[in-house]
Amino acid sequence: MSAGAPPGAVPASSDAFAWLADFLDTCRRENLLVEEIAAGGLAPARLVRLDPEDWGAFARVAAGAGLRWCAVWGEHRDARIEISACLEHGGGYLLARTAVLVRTPVLPSHTPHYPAADRPERHLQDLLGVAFSDHPDTRRWVRHQAWSEQEFPLRTDFPLYGHPSDETPPDADYPFLRAHGTGVHEIPVGPVHAGIIEPGHFRFQAVGEAVLNLEERLGYTHKGIEKLAEGRDAQGLARLAARVSGDSTVAHAWAACMAMERAAGCEVPARALAVRAILAERERIANHLGDVGAICNDVGFAFAWYQFSRLRELWQRDNARVFGHRLLRGAVVPGGTAADVCAREAAELARGAVGLGDELDQLVPILEENASLQDRLVGTGVLAAGPAVHLGVLGCVARAGGIDRDVRRDTPYAPYDRLTVRVPVCTEGDVAARVRVRLEEIRVALELQGWLLDALPGGPVCRPWGVAPEGAEGLGIVEGWRGETLAYVRFGARGAVRRYYPRDPSRLNWPALEVLIGGNIVPDFPVCNKSVNGSYSGHDL
Repeated sequence: MSAGAPPGAVPASSDAFAWLADFLDTCRRENLLVEEIAAGGLAPARLVRLDPEDWGAFARVAAGAGLRWCAVWGEHRDARIEISACLEHGGGYLLARTAVLVRTPVLPSHTPHYPAADRPERHLQDLLGVAFSDHPDTRRWVRHQAWSEQEFPLRTDFPLYGHPSDETPPDADYPFLRAHGTGVHEIPVGPVHAGIIEPGHFRFQAVGEAVLNLEERLGYTHKGIEKLAEGRDAQGLARLAARVSGDSTVAHAWAACMAMERAAGCEVPARALAVRAILAERERIANHLGDVGAICNDVGFAFAWYQFSRLRELWQRDNARVFGHRLLRGAVVPGGTAADVCAREAAELARGAVGLGDELDQLVPILEENASLQDRLVGTGVLAAGPAVHLGVLGCVARAGGIDRDVRRDTPYAPYDRLTVRVPVCTEGDVAARVRVRLEEIRVALELQGWLLDALPGGPVCRPWGVAPEGAEGLGIVEGWRGETLAYVRFGARGAVRRYYPRDPSRLNWPALEVLIGGNIVPDFPVCNKSVNGSYSGHDL
C-alpha cells in the first residue's frame, strides 16, 4: 500500500536542546554541582554528572522546568554503584549520572517530584541495594521472597543462578493498602489468571461494583534479563533483547542494537535501516489489530474479535513467509538485519497492506456505528491529559489523552528522519479513544510501509560486527508499538556486554491503570486493562 512519495524529509530538530543551557544555569543558581561532559556513544542524548547529594534537588528543578522522566538504572562498579537517569524535553534527551559508595548506598529519591520513578527506584532498591532516603514506599517490588534482605542480585559478587532453595516462600505478607468503611470490600485478582496471560496481582477495594482503589503487584515473572546480559557478545545480547517482551521483539532488539552500534561506532547500511522500519511497522500493525479485537471481546462483541484476530493471523503469516518468524524474532541483528526483502516479497507485502486497508474500510464503520459497543467504551476508563503527563505515560495510552508525542517524529532516527510521521491524537482519554488511536496508527503504519517499500535503498542489509572498545556505552531509543522503548548498553573487555538495561513502555504505563479504573465498575476492569495492555514480561525484567 503506497500513498505516493513521503511528504518530505524531517531532519532532526536543530533546537532540540535549545532549553539545555538555561536549564543548567537554573541548576547552578540552585547551587547544584552539575557538569556537562562528553556524551560519546550516548549521543544524541546529552550527559551531565551530579553530586549524589544533589540528585533529589536536580529532579525538583527538572520537574519545574517541564522535563519528562523516562528511566533510571544502576551498575555496580567496584566500590561504587553508578546511577543514571534519563529525562526528555522537546525531543532532546538528557542523561543525568551520579555514584554512591557500596558501603553507604543512599541517594535522594526522584519519586517526590516524578511519580514515574516510584517502581523503577524500588527495582534498584531490590536488585542493587540502593536506598532512596525520602522514597514514599520502601516495600519490596521485584524480589518478592526469592532472596534475603541482604542479597542484591545485580551486584557483581552475586552469582547468576543465586542461591536457590528447595522452595521459595510464598509472598503472602505483602502489605497492600487497606480501605475501611461501611460496605467496603476487597477483591483479589490473580496472580494466576483464568486465561493464558502472565501472572500479575490486582487488589481492588470496592463498594458494591464501584472501584474505590486498585493496587497492582507485579514482578512475578522476573527473568534476570539484566544479569543474563552480562558477558554476552553483541549477537547474544540482540537475541536476549528480542525476548524482553515477546510482542515487542523488533522494538527491543532495535533499541538494543542501536545502543550497541552507537557505542561501537558502527554505521548501519541504509537498506537495513529501511527493513528495520518495515519490521517495526508490521509489529505495530499486528499488535494493534490484536488489541482492537480483544478490547471488543472484553465487552462481549465477539464478531470484532473474530475479524481482527483473523486479520492479525493473515498479517503474521506474511511475516513468517517473508521474514522467517511470525513475531519477527531474530530479524534485527547488530549491524543490520538478518532478513532482506526482494522485489517479489515487496510486492506481496504491498498487496497484503492493500487487502488489510480494504477490510478496515468495512470493519471500522461497524465498530463506530454499534451502539451497544460504544456504550461500553465511551466514557469508560478515562485518563485525562493531566494525570497522563503526571505519570509519564507513553504510546497510544498517552496519545488517546491528548499527549502529542512520538519518537519517530520528535527525535527522528533513520529512516524516519526522511519521512513525515503522522501522529494520531485524541483528547477524550477513554477506552474508545484508545481504540480510535490504535486504528488510526494502523493506517499510518500502512502508509509508512508503503513509502519504505517504494523507496527501498540498494546495498547490503548488514555490516560485519567488530569488537566494541572496552568501556564504550550507547543509548538506543525507538518508538515501539507501545511507545518509547529505551535500551542502555556498556561494553566490557573483549567486546563482551558489561551492562544492559531495557526500559519497556509498560514500566510507565502500568500505573495508569490504577488511576483510570477509579470510579468505574469492577466488570469494566478487563476492558480497561486491555486498553492499556501493559506487558508483564516487559516490566518483570
